[in-house]
Amino acid sequence: MTHSASPPLTPVDRDTTSEPPTADGPVTPSRAAAWAELIRLPALFTVPGDTLAGVAAAGARPGPRALLPIGSSLCLYAAGMVLNDWADRDEDAVERPHRPLPSGRIRPTTALTAACGLTGAGLLLAARAGRPALAVAAPLAATVWAYDLALKHTPAGPAAMAAARGLDLLMGAAAAGSARAAAPSAALLGCHTLAVTAVSRRETTGGSTAAPLAALATTGAVTRLVAHRRARLPAGRRAAAAPGLPGPTPVGGARATPAGAVTAALAAAYAVTAARPYVHAALNPSPPLTQRAVGGGIRATVPLQAALAARSGATATSLLIAALGPAGRLFARGRSMRKVSIT
Repeated sequence: MTHSASPPLTPVDRDTTSEPPTADGPVTPSRAAAWAELIRLPALFTVPGDTLAGVAAAGARPGPRALLPIGSSLCLYAAGMVLNDWADRDEDAVERPHRPLPSGRIRPTTALTAACGLTGAGLLLAARAGRPALAVAAPLAATVWAYDLALKHTPAGPAAMAAARGLDLLMGAAAAGSARAAAPSAALLGCHTLAVTAVSRRETTGGSTAAPLAALATTGAVTRLVAHRRARLPAGRRAAAAPGLPGPTPVGGARATPAGAVTAALAAAYAVTAARPYVHAALNPSPPLTQRAVGGGIRATVPLQAALAARSGATATSLLIAALGPAGRLFARGRSMRKVSIT
């Protein structure tokens, strides 16, 4: 997800004879840190929420079997991050020379092998979760590879990334039994991802006010849809919500319920997290503020996932997802990780 109009780049000779001798050696703290940077380790905390929101939309509760689609999502996400840097290694040598591949801390061939292995592991875990989950994981993996190798620098890039996030949520729902029920949640998550990705295309150059403004408008629309339109509950939850029985409020019921209050609070958290850096980037579209806007959009993914789970009536699941955001930030600070980027 880089800008679409890059300056001419000079290909960098990646002769492995000039790489540091420790590039493929034993795992050391510095090498482990390089791999953590390569897979955007703090960003992995935004991934389980896709699966959990999908499970909630399908009307199920997360159990031990949910670990399979969560593991699949994590592997496919990490594969996409590694493949992203492998495909952009020459460009990064000019614009981001500190990254693991252009800096020589990880060999390009090793990174490509890791991307293939992570993709295979993701598909295997999805297969263990069941045929419906694999039926979604396969096009998800194909979308990840198509984005990194062919679509990233085209107008279709943001749409491909949005499709990947939406499919990730649908995989969780498919593993729980009903991908169709999660389609509205997947569409809302995809719209958010589309906006963040569009902003990220100007991370290194800045200069665009249109993308942050469009992302700001998208954030407002998504917030309204999440907070003011309760999801159609699955059959089991509609029955539990019948008069005289405990359970979440049925569609069209009063919003003054615990689930409604949690949904509204999480939707507000999503809006604030995403909107503030978008406003700053629109007022001053410099590279640093554009990068902050992208970071804000990534962080806002977690409260959005939590709000989507809450609107499906899964309050406990939504709170579990919401806890992933602070956990990811604490993890990044504790290990002095670099700022997370999706490009």
